[in-house]
Amino acid sequence: MNNPFSRRNFLQTAGVAATGLLVSPESTLAAQAETGTRFVPEPIARLQSRKSEATPITTAEREQRQERARQLMAQKKLDAIMLTGGTSLVYFSNIHWWMSERLFAMVLPAKGNPFYVCPAFEEDRAREQIASGPGGASAEVRLWQEDESPYQRIAEGLKERGIAAGHLGIEETVRYVFTEGLAKAAPALHITSATPITAGCRMIKSQHELQIMTLANQVTLAAYEAAYRSLTEGMTQNVFGMLVSEAHSRQGFQGGASIQTGEYSALPHGSAKPQVIHEGTILLIDGGCKVEEYESDISRTFMLGKPTDKMKKVFDIVHQAQQAALAAAKPGAQCQAVDAAARKVITDAGYGPDYKYFTHRVGHGIGMDGHEWPYLVRGNSLPLAPNMTFSDEPGIYIRGEFGVRLEDDMHITENGAELFTPQSPSLEEPFGKA
Repeated sequence: MNNPFSRRNFLQTAGVAATGLLVSPESTLAAQAETGTRFVPEPIARLQSRKSEATPITTAEREQRQERARQLMAQKKLDAIMLTGGTSLVYFSNIHWWMSERLFAMVLPAKGNPFYVCPAFEEDRAREQIASGPGGASAEVRLWQEDESPYQRIAEGLKERGIAAGHLGIEETVRYVFTEGLAKAAPALHITSATPITAGCRMIKSQHELQIMTLANQVTLAAYEAAYRSLTEGMTQNVFGMLVSEAHSRQGFQGGASIQTGEYSALPHGSAKPQVIHEGTILLIDGGCKVEEYESDISRTFMLGKPTDKMKKVFDIVHQAQQAALAAAKPGAQCQAVDAAARKVITDAGYGPDYKYFTHRVGHGIGMDGHEWPYLVRGNSLPLAPNMTFSDEPGIYIRGEFGVRLEDDMHITENGAELFTPQSPSLEEPFGKA
């Protein structure tokens, strides 16, 4: 297939919504809300749902996670940990609880079953969710009325378990007001960080988690490619972003990407300024999707038209840096060594020193959160272990000109590391030849 960018009228002949109207993408997408029609270019229309390939995490798996947390608590000399609404609560319990000023908490002791503290009027909703996870229908739920203290309920639960003066780990996203309230209600309690427990569990993925993440990454890469092959000159960044989102949706998942063009691609997280894609424009897209609570995070840099020699040179340097990071990622190696490997390639090529052009760390942990423990950054001496998962995303950003970032997610194997998705070959063929 010819390069889609050479076919200026591609979208005029592409497949569209069920109406069969052949109109421009700009006019059609802008009118969707009023007409109810949907513009779907042919590369996106070809995508098939992969929803059936996503298998949920089971209650048995969450029970294993709680048991692993108990093992880590014993090692770290913690008597219990406390979680409120957020990712770690979902990870251990399958409870999706939105945060408010009213405290809902799960307390997981090092010995015995968890107990829950819940606003009394939320009991039915809470029990419904608790029953979907390891707590089951018989879980202990301690209720508090609007004029009562939820912290007293936690203190009472800890006292009954003989740990009123024990060591309680607080998950890092718990609001300070909740921690402060508990400290006042249980002054003999030793409050510390639960990160060694929560991150200690979450940063090592199971085979099932790796399977889910593989699917998430494949879906995002396919969405990017379909949107890329639907791109035409004059399209705005927002319309291109809508195509990326539609391409994810066609595969059965919610996803999207931020799109930065030209000089704005030199800003790692972009600009909110309106942008139009023209011939000779470099584009940097960054985004992903979520599959069964697990995220993908992929960046691609490519061209509309012919790249300059400088653009191609910078792309090749970043490509080599991504390979160097991948080669350095192996069990036992320190997290910071992966960053150092990529940074050396970029610095040796003349885009140094230090953070001058490669302005951020080379990677972050990824899983249920797009950014989670651990991080591939200077100063992090944590050794890598099999089944850790990270982004691998070196970049070079030349202010006022352009930026190049290549990002794929990787997982640590027994002997090294593997990307979930293949590296991008070039600016002109970012997904290979069709």
